[in-house]
Formats: sequence, structure tokens, C-alpha cells
Amino acid sequence: MPFEKLVFSGVQPTGTLHLGNYLGAIKNFVDLQKNYNCVYCVVDQHAITVDQNPNELRSSILEVLASFIAAGVDHKKQIIFQQSSVPAHSQLAWIFNCVSRIGWLNRMTQFKDKAGKNKENVSVGLMVYPNLMAADILAYRATHVPVGDDQKQHLELCRDIAQKFNNDFGVEFFPQPEPLIYGQATRVMSLRDGTKKMSKSDPSDYSRILLTDEDEVISSKIKKAKSDSELIPDTIDKLQSKPECLNLVNILSASLNQNSEATLNSYAGKEYSSLKSDLASALIEIIHPIRVEIKNLLNNKDELNKILQSGTEKASEIANPVIDEVYKIVGFK
Repeated sequence: MPFEKLVFSGVQPTGTLHLGNYLGAIKNFVDLQKNYNCVYCVVDQHAITVDQNPNELRSSILEVLASFIAAGVDHKKQIIFQQSSVPAHSQLAWIFNCVSRIGWLNRMTQFKDKAGKNKENVSVGLMVYPNLMAADILAYRATHVPVGDDQKQHLELCRDIAQKFNNDFGVEFFPQPEPLIYGQATRVMSLRDGTKKMSKSDPSDYSRILLTDEDEVISSKIKKAKSDSELIPDTIDKLQSKPECLNLVNILSASLNQNSEATLNSYAGKEYSSLKSDLASALIEIIHPIRVEIKNLLNNKDELNKILQSGTEKASEIANPVIDEVYKIVGFK
């Protein structure tokens, strides 16, 4: 059966959003809304799979919302809401806990990375996180999901769950969501270690660019970003052994909306200081207006809460009939 095209994506409210969140996700959200109906979610339930300060969590939820809007997501045309405000997510997640299989979850590399050697002591929520992610997507019967490289495995699991649900109950109720992977910087890496993702949890402030960083802070962080004493090579292959340098090229390419080869054509044979100077200028041009608008929006939290409430109502209008039908399919009604 054909499914109406719909995009779903979510961002965790775990501190101030950074450049990786913008280039890897939010920038694409803005582009996607030109061609799709979109549902964008602040996934606060995912955030508590690890310890959170409740006061900071509430503040972060509003900051993520403000960042979405400041970056150009149109809350009047698209749905933006808070995950925990729509019970269908939790309701469907429990059903998927009973459809999904332990073996599937044990193969999730992101769980292995986050749990590390402490696997027996992490929360159950961290392990079944992908089932909730599947519920987030399928509560809206979304057909497309923008994902970074590190989330492709979770989307494959979502597709497996959808297929198994359909097969188990002899229905064709859930779609098989397709990944949408965009741009040169779908995975923005740390400015200090090009083998690790840019992260809000990194102890070094100089590992990341925040969407609230002042212009001079951005310049300083880029200037001090790890690079190389050699001249910039002329091919991507020659950069593969220098992940920090490749990361800088990819970030500039994404900022300029061009491929990495085009960027290298402009800088091959030059010192990295030249690329860094232009990168800082490009990032300041992008982040400055976003930072100013985030600050303005956060000065009116009542309005932000109204936007979330409106988004909750719109999301519920889609998700509630879906969970109602699922309850009938599994025999609850």
C-alpha cells in the first residue's frame, strides 16, 4: 500500500547544540521542509537513558526548540514538539519491545560504544533506545528519516521491526522508512581528535563550536583546531590519514554547500592557516544570526512553550489514530 510521504527526525536536548548538530541535522531539516511535510521532535525521553539534571533538561528542551527556529525551521508549517508530551511514543515503544529481539539489540554498535565495559550496569533504557526510536518514527508512519552515518544501523532496526510487526499480525500497516543522507559533513568530528564525533560531552571546549559561541570564540577555536604542518594536499585520498585535516575540509565544504574536491581545488598547496581563516569567517557568517535569534527567542520562554504545546496537539492528531489502530491489531481493543 502507498504511504503518504512524511519526514521524521529528532534531536536530544542534552546541552547547547553544536556545529555537528547544525551541519549534520538542523541544516538539512530546513532544506527538507521545502519538499516534505516534516515532524521534528525534541527527544527528551531518549535523553534520560543516561543521568540528567532535571532543571538543565527542561532548559535544554527550550534551547533546542529555539535553535530549530533560529536556524530556519518554520514551526507554523512544520510540526515541532516535545517527545514526552505525546504518549503514543511510549505506548508504541512497549509494543515494539515485544516485537524486537534481544539479538537485534545486542548487535547495535552504538550501545556497545556507549556502554563500554560497564554493560551490566547501564540502564535498560540505553539498550532498548533503538526500539523507542522506531516508535518515534512509526508513530507517524514516517516514510523518510534524515540520518547520519552513526544512525543508519538504528534505522535498519526500525525497518526490521516494522516488517516483523506487519508479518506477525498479517497486516501492511507500517512503512519501511528510507534514510536521507545529505552533504559533506553528515558526521562532524571533534576539532581536537578527528576520529571522534563532535560532542557536547567532550571535556575540552575547544573540541566543538556551539551555536551560541561568540564570533571571537569561534575564531579562536578554529585557529587552535588540530591540523598539520604540511601543505594542504590536492586529493581527498591524501587526507585520509589525517582525520583532523579532513574534518576541517569537510566542515568548510558543508558550510559553503560544495563538495570536498572543490574545496581542495581552492586550497591545495597552501598552509592550513589559510583554510582555517576562511573557515572561521564562514562559520561566523552562519552562526552569528542563529546565535542572536536563539538569545531573542529564549527571552520569551512563554512563547516557546506555546509553540511546543501547539506542536504536541498537531503531533497527537497524527499519532493517536495510529496507536489506536495498533491496539486493535494486537488485540488490546
